[in-house]
Amino acid sequence: MEQLSRTKTVLGIAFVVLIWGTMWPVYKVSLNYSPPMLFAGLRGVIGGVFLALILIPQWRKIQWKKTWFIYLISTFFNILMFNGIQMIGLQYLPSGLFSVIVYLQPVLVVLLAWLWLKESLSVKKILGMVIGFLGVVVVSLEGMSGKISVIGIILALITGIGWAIGTVYVKKTSALVHNLWLVAIQNMIGGLLMFGYGAYTENVHAINWTISFVWSLLYAGIFGVTLATAAYLKLMSAGEASKVGSFTFLVPMISVVIGTFMLKEPFTASLFGGMILILLSIYLINHKVSRKTAADMGMRHAN
Repeated sequence: MEQLSRTKTVLGIAFVVLIWGTMWPVYKVSLNYSPPMLFAGLRGVIGGVFLALILIPQWRKIQWKKTWFIYLISTFFNILMFNGIQMIGLQYLPSGLFSVIVYLQPVLVVLLAWLWLKESLSVKKILGMVIGFLGVVVVSLEGMSGKISVIGIILALITGIGWAIGTVYVKKTSALVHNLWLVAIQNMIGGLLMFGYGAYTENVHAINWTISFVWSLLYAGIFGVTLATAAYLKLMSAGEASKVGSFTFLVPMISVVIGTFMLKEPFTASLFGGMILILLSIYLINHKVSRKTAADMGMRHAN
């Protein structure tokens, strides 16, 4: 398994967080022009085809006969459960509450990585994940007004659980498949299925093909569901799942900050407090105690 340098890891995490952080405002704009499931299907197909065209010279690395089940399982969890259920669930809950429930994902990743990948699980890591989740709650407080639906909560939980299982599954099987082909194929298959479902349940003619919608669709498809996802899965494959996953707590924070500047939404005390909690969480999860410090602590304990 290829290990990434510190510089590549930092750049990769920054890319993923910034791109995913911009997705919520982009989705908010795009859904003014298209029904949700049709939009999700279109962006998946566009992103998958875009990446597949780049990867054509490496088509032999698909190895479909040997690994088809990995592609299909990943499609189910990472595309249908995460992207598809998400688009349905957002119709039942305020976006702030929905995002809070979905961002149980990093906490679930820690638990699944401990159970499935045998990664370490320390008290500091657990504390960091709890603080990070509380940070997401605080950041999203302003978006929690509105009717609360039991169906919406269930769909949000399914979305977060699917994302967590899919993430850890990809890391578990990363040595068996080509990561970029996995992203391309799962988006093409999942995108077609979601578009088909949307064509059956929604009105295709309701799509308003304005320039703004086309640009947002291309951005969401190419950068949001393809390039950023590919970078995220690469980081997961090369690093410790729980530590990489902790940085996804930054996504709702970045999203709200972007909304503050681009959509003229207010910068509130809850946003500032949530930012502090999220940054503290990431520090706790990723900070390593030096060997010298650990040795000194051990000597003091012995004395």
